[in-house]
Amino acid sequence: MSKDEFNAFLGTGTIYEGHLNFSGAVRIDGQFKGDIESDGTLILGKDAKVQATVHVGQLIVSGCITGEMKIAKKTIIHKTARLIGTLNTPVLVMEEGAVVQGTVNMLQGDAAIQSVGLVGELSEGKVELIE
Repeated sequence: MSKDEFNAFLGTGTIYEGHLNFSGAVRIDGQFKGDIESDGTLILGKDAKVQATVHVGQLIVSGCITGEMKIAKKTIIHKTARLIGTLNTPVLVMEEGAVVQGTVNMLQGDAAIQSVGLVGELSEGKVELIE
């Protein structure tokens, strides 16, 4: 995704606290603290530091996020990412090297399919979540 495809872009060095509600796609490379709500896509760059309650359609993480995350469609966690907290998502894609500390609930509709408590780093001999 190019910068032109984002509805908003919070660059490195940006610090924002409050409520963010958007449609489309938003990328954060700076710091954010608060609440984020959208049916769209939230992209966290590798320099992002987010502490929030997040309810979005899709979450793509390369940076650090702490909080409660409820994702409607899909979560992608890249190898540079650090996710701390509770993640509820129907689809999870996670690269080797990503760090997840907390609880992951994989939901489809209203029924919980799998609930996994994760602490540590995705690597050889540990949790494998990529199909």
